[in-house]
Amino acid sequence: MPKISAVLRRAGAGLAAAVAPFAAAVPACAQAAASAPRIDGADTAWMIGATALVLMMTIPGLALFYAGMVRKKNVLATMAMSFACAAMVTLLWAGAGYSLAFTGEGAVIGSAERLFLSGLGPDSVSALAKTIPESLFMIYQMTFAIITVALVSGAIVDRIRFSAFLLFGLAWFFIVYVPLAHWVWGGGFLQARGLLDFAGGTVVHINAGIAGLVAACVVGKRRGYGTENFAPYDLSLAVIGTGLLWVGWFGFNGGSALGAGSRAAMAIVATHLAASAGALSWTAIEWYMRGKPSVLGMISGAIAGLGTITPASGFVLPLHAVVIGAVAGFVCFWACTSLKQRLGYDDSLDVFGVHGVGGVIGTILTGVFAAAAVSAGPDSPAGFPGLLEGNPRQLWIQCLGAAVTIAWSGAATFVILKAVGLLVPLRVSDEDERAGLDIRLHGESIHA
Repeated sequence: MPKISAVLRRAGAGLAAAVAPFAAAVPACAQAAASAPRIDGADTAWMIGATALVLMMTIPGLALFYAGMVRKKNVLATMAMSFACAAMVTLLWAGAGYSLAFTGEGAVIGSAERLFLSGLGPDSVSALAKTIPESLFMIYQMTFAIITVALVSGAIVDRIRFSAFLLFGLAWFFIVYVPLAHWVWGGGFLQARGLLDFAGGTVVHINAGIAGLVAACVVGKRRGYGTENFAPYDLSLAVIGTGLLWVGWFGFNGGSALGAGSRAAMAIVATHLAASAGALSWTAIEWYMRGKPSVLGMISGAIAGLGTITPASGFVLPLHAVVIGAVAGFVCFWACTSLKQRLGYDDSLDVFGVHGVGGVIGTILTGVFAAAAVSAGPDSPAGFPGLLEGNPRQLWIQCLGAAVTIAWSGAATFVILKAVGLLVPLRVSDEDERAGLDIRLHGESIHA
């Protein structure tokens, strides 16, 4: 019996030794399988819905939001710019924008791999979104490009020529938006440094806000600014537009998880809480300072909260989202009132005060509040901690990302506008501005 036991022990040891390499390979194989591209039906369904939601943010969301806040004679002209951006940027993105932003490994710009969507088939999968078709990833990112260009228009409505805006939008898309999207999301140098921007604090909001400020200064103030009445035509349109933007933002931030998982859900929760906190904090300070809570203030606060939480939405806990939204309401109110008056610029619909300032706040506070538990996943097991979790370096990286965005967007926007001005006049004549852009530029009007 002892001999038999010894034989069995030796046989067992031999078998274990033979099996050990295969057993050790199982976790590695499982990890490789988990990280390999594989189209998932649930993720695909959610991202189709998110894409529709983000497109809805521009048309009709932003179109209504902006149109409700201009004068009656410029309502259609304002809507036309949002609609034109949707059509123009779509073709530019498919032609070259997507390829330059999201393919290749360059630190500054992408590659020509997907020019005119070459090689994009039904089963193609991007390394940046491994569980959905690449075609869906492409069109989802397209909706971000569309709304960013459209946002800039709000700073220069009432006096910009439609032709000048189209030329500006075309050049700005390629020179400013596409490189910045690559730097932050497509494998560029800011992403390599560790910048956290979940859904567009730098690429969308700081970028559009700074461009809007520069454009407002270069194009000049509206005729009669500071002396004439610029009361909104119909705030009910703006309220409806805000509602569409608010709901659409669930696709904007929740969709940036690129899948139907817990991180998408957390981003949506953060988005909704921040919007609510922003609306209430703006209302509270306006009520205190001016004696009445305005509807315009409520919707402006909500948009401020939404824009400010955007970069942080996939990195922070719900309580942090409330704090970020509340801070956005207070600071953006100050930017749209005291700061704007002190500096004397005419940003028609406060693109800089809401989106630019809000984007900076959100980008920086992401570095403060980022919670590793929210962002931990297969591709980043440790998650991304911020200052409050003992990582002060993240705050520095966030400040660097905001500064680079401000510098690039501001300088490039100025040069582009000056170049466009050499081709066509940037603004309409005094006579056209007085008569209204709807009639003079588009031959149409809204009748009472």
